[in-house]
Amino acid sequence: MSRTRLFGSLCALVFLVNFARVVFAPLVGRFIGEFAIGEGTAGLIVTLAWLGSAAPRLPAGWALTRFTRRRVIFVSGAMLTAGALGVALAPNVLALMVAAFAVGLASGVYFVAANPFIAELFPERVGRMMGIHGMASQLSAVIAAPAVTVALWYDWRYAFYGLALVAAAGTVAFAALAARTDLPDAGAGDTDFLGAARREWKLILAGVVLIGLTSFVWQGLFNFYELYMIDKGLPPATARNLLTVIFAAGVPAFLVSGDLADRLPHVPYLLGIVTAFVGGVGLVVVAEGLAAVVAASVVVGFAVHMLFPAGDTYLLASLPDESRASAYATFSAGMMSAQAAGSWVVGEAIEAGAAYDAVFLALAGGLTVLVAAYAVLYRLGRIPGGAAGATRAA
Repeated sequence: MSRTRLFGSLCALVFLVNFARVVFAPLVGRFIGEFAIGEGTAGLIVTLAWLGSAAPRLPAGWALTRFTRRRVIFVSGAMLTAGALGVALAPNVLALMVAAFAVGLASGVYFVAANPFIAELFPERVGRMMGIHGMASQLSAVIAAPAVTVALWYDWRYAFYGLALVAAAGTVAFAALAARTDLPDAGAGDTDFLGAARREWKLILAGVVLIGLTSFVWQGLFNFYELYMIDKGLPPATARNLLTVIFAAGVPAFLVSGDLADRLPHVPYLLGIVTAFVGGVGLVVVAEGLAAVVAASVVVGFAVHMLFPAGDTYLLASLPDESRASAYATFSAGMMSAQAAGSWVVGEAIEAGAAYDAVFLALAGGLTVLVAAYAVLYRLGRIPGGAAGATRAA
């Protein structure tokens, strides 16, 4: 069995695990109405899904020093199936929070195992393959809002019943293909989880701070985007479907960014992406009228989704075989922890009376300062990680 077919099954799984995370965003308004909760509690539900995605990344990284990549990926699929059923059956807000956290756990385990696995399956095309994998993930975000719109004609829980069924089938298909494929042994020497984290701590920290804090702002923006657009005066249906615009803009961004990440110096490229995202947030804030808001949504969606394959390529291409999975898991846990609270912080600020425009402008200002600091450190040679395709210094 070719590695390309196995990669196809991974693209199917990443579609499902990402759908499970982003589908909560267009349901925030429904949660507020059905469970009689405020914006802060609704934001916490979303945050729990992303905290769940962060929580298992260190344990999953340790598991990868003891078990094969394919076994850990299979477990993540089983966890996704169970978590989706839990959301569908949740009778109250507490049960919903627990199930959202469980869905997040599945995605965290998946990404920690799958991303290094892909880098090892295709070592000469890390950026491109991560871009394609990310594009498959992004397609699920594109259909999340329309899927919720359709499900709301009947019951929003049907979206999660369907997710559980497809996740079970996808997990079985992956296991069958993996059993028939000649797999790499590039990670066989990665058996010292703590040692890998200690050796690579500078690279890990550089990635966590830049990518984690940028994603923090993104979390706060997209999880409240529907309510923000309603606050701008757009009809609720239009506001919900603007999420589709943002996520659709991200589909080509993954592929473009993955190719560029194989060719450009990593750190300047990442700083350029974050700068473009900051500009996009500013455009969203000042935009008035449907046409302007749609255009600003395209800019911010394209910019932020370029960040993810570029960030993964920066880490995965810079890490040696004997540290890749362990160090990437440590980075991934830190990055997800940094971003997970974004929706909760924004929700609490809005519930306390702050205006959406003021909150997002303040967050964009913070990212501007961060980019300036990284630019100075890069010029001083203090940011680890080399140019794309360069041999990593010992």
